[in-house]
Amino acid sequence: MHFHDLRHTGNTWAAESGATLRELMERMGHASSRAALIYLHTNDDRHRAVAKGMSELVENSLREAAAEESSDDLPEASGT
Repeated sequence: MHFHDLRHTGNTWAAESGATLRELMERMGHASSRAALIYLHTNDDRHRAVAKGMSELVENSLREAAAEESSDDLPEASGT
């Protein structure tokens, strides 16, 4: 285990916790995004979380479209 290994791990965990690129750059003392990106790594858990989030967006969009479509099919109430 080397000091740089800890930097990689810490920065990856910070990113997974929701830190922005700007926040990561500040934590690491980097002036360029290129330097900060070197320390970012991805893992299978993160890939699954991103895929799940995208799936939820699609499902919500389909539900909203179906709700709009079914409300369009309802007869309008008359004011008599």
